[in-house]
Amino acid sequence: MKKILSFIGLALMSSSVYGQGSPDYGNGLKININTEGDKYVRFILWDQFWIRNTEMNPGSMVGDEPTDNTWNLGNRRARILAYAQITKRYMILTHFGINNQTFINGGATGTTGTGGYGNGKKPQLFFHDAWNEYAVIMPGEAGKFSLTLGGGLHYYMGLSRMTMASTLNFLTLDSPIFSWPLIDNSDQFARQMGVFAKGKYGQFEYRMSLNKPFATDLAPANTLIPGNEIAVDNNGNPNWSKAGYFEYQFLDTESNLLPFKVGSYLGTKKVFNVGAGFYHQAEGTRTSVNSNIEKHDITLLSVDAFADIPLGEAKNKMAVSAYAGYFNYNFGPNYVRNLGTMNIAANDPNFVGQRALAGPGNLQPMIGTGNVVYAQAGLLLPSQAEKPKIRIQPFAAYTYKDFEAFDKPSSQFDVGANWFLDGHHAKITTQYSTRPVYTSPTENPKSKGEFIVQLQIYL
Repeated sequence: MKKILSFIGLALMSSSVYGQGSPDYGNGLKININTEGDKYVRFILWDQFWIRNTEMNPGSMVGDEPTDNTWNLGNRRARILAYAQITKRYMILTHFGINNQTFINGGATGTTGTGGYGNGKKPQLFFHDAWNEYAVIMPGEAGKFSLTLGGGLHYYMGLSRMTMASTLNFLTLDSPIFSWPLIDNSDQFARQMGVFAKGKYGQFEYRMSLNKPFATDLAPANTLIPGNEIAVDNNGNPNWSKAGYFEYQFLDTESNLLPFKVGSYLGTKKVFNVGAGFYHQAEGTRTSVNSNIEKHDITLLSVDAFADIPLGEAKNKMAVSAYAGYFNYNFGPNYVRNLGTMNIAANDPNFVGQRALAGPGNLQPMIGTGNVVYAQAGLLLPSQAEKPKIRIQPFAAYTYKDFEAFDKPSSQFDVGANWFLDGHHAKITTQYSTRPVYTSPTENPKSKGEFIVQLQIYL
């Protein structure tokens, strides 16, 4: 027992890249199983709580009250991740939790009203990840080359760095969402079941996977006019999907122990990477013209770059973080998915006027056939204190979307700041975001906004 407690103490006190800007955190909740520390179990727990004010799309109501602006509270994420290095080569990982619980929705499935399972209460825990992996060729065994194979419900979904982003250390408040292009349709919260290979060759890193997408069964609306058809997710008995992401790391190399890509290192690494990725599934969507069903492939491509560069030599030096990506999406003709994070609104049946095409609340055309350009940048400000109580990181992001379903493209931006109490482990994020609101597919969209305060803690 004394030896086990000693291992735990060493793990909690030792320094590690997991700190991400915190000099005190170390390896966190890690239990070493042997004295060398190469066999261990590690736990990660986190919660992200939102306080939000939203300008609603026209025609929205919350409860039974029409509204064009409302406040909301919610648990964006509350999760637990555990992984165990059983041997030097064999690792298992599980990750479960909840997402998007508000006072009115996100609770247990199929429940309404008051009482024990009323609106928004007791959300269902589910697995985000559950996989095993085996290091076939460990680093150093074959020169610069390494190879690990694994399988299960996994996050090695290719396409882009943002597609495999960690939710613990975003530069901005959250993901831009469109970078998870299959989210909860043919994947389970950005994951699919399959097998994957990952590894490095010197500064080059690769990730590839072969997966069985989750079945989708949306019925396409029939049109009598060719060219007006709208593709929807319907893959029958799904064909296998193939995904990959390939990246060259020019400066410091990043860990590929886990799939989760860091959003901001806060000056703890010097990184500049360029990557490219893809996702392909044959016959993933369908359209109907004159009641004739046509199947369409899903082909998604991206190129991106990421930089995280410390500035200066002082202990609490500045650091710049930046990311830019180009995404080319083809889901079939006129495909659009309208999504809104933690949307609490419904359609007002008595509304008179032009409704938003996306629907009520904060819904927007998030994903579609077409092109997306995304960029973000932030600057970690310096501090003169030896152990500053707060580090500040202002940031901004811009998204340009040109979807086939609309005659006019859209632009939107995010601007805000991270207020670090203990690196990413304890931080407050403030952000104002805009979104496009289309009331006609042929006219320029209008704009609505949201102001969000996020409280984050992770161990």
